Amino acid sequence: MNKSRPVYAPFKLDPSGAAHLIVTSLAAPPAGLDDTLSEVEVWTVARTGPGIPVPMVGAQRPFRSRTELLAQLEHRLGRAAIGLRLYAIGSEAFIWDAANIAVAAGMGHGEIFTHQAGPRLRRVYCTHCRTMIEDVAVNIAPCPACDAVLSVRDHFSRRLAAFMGVKVDAEVPGEIPAPEEFAT
Repeated sequence: MNKSRPVYAPFKLDPSGAAHLIVTSLAAPPAGLDDTLSEVEVWTVARTGPGIPVPMVGAQRPFRSRTELLAQLEHRLGRAAIGLRLYAIGSEAFIWDAANIAVAAGMGHGEIFTHQAGPRLRRVYCTHCRTMIEDVAVNIAPCPACDAVLSVRDHFSRRLAAFMGVKVDAEVPGEIPAPEEFAT
């Protein structure tokens, strides 16, 4: 087992929290959320189009993009009271971006809960030029900045919220294996 890969527990609210903020890159809040709880805020990334309902639960606030949601999260956590619990739900890149914002705002690791959900796409960090590549679905991917063909390692950096990408043909130039989709 790769020790750098986070392990995610099933979603549930922490009963010791005085207030709960759920941020999700998905269009809807998690299943099983009790809509009678008054101290629950749910922030979602709104999706438009048919067949994508956004049910209202507690105090729900839709955002146009992940970027907008994360920017507002930084402001919200800057004025948070003690007892707030943060739940980040979505892709690994999104949940660790949110967790890193929470840590920078002074929240402890016991107040932050991460839950991976949705497509298993990866953010990849090119170790050669430091470019972040979003939504990678296969283990061999080109870097758009330096043109290196990267092998996406199974090493996840929580600080960068990304998997490491290293030049796949560093030892034998031109020898590039066929890409494979990531296992779920």
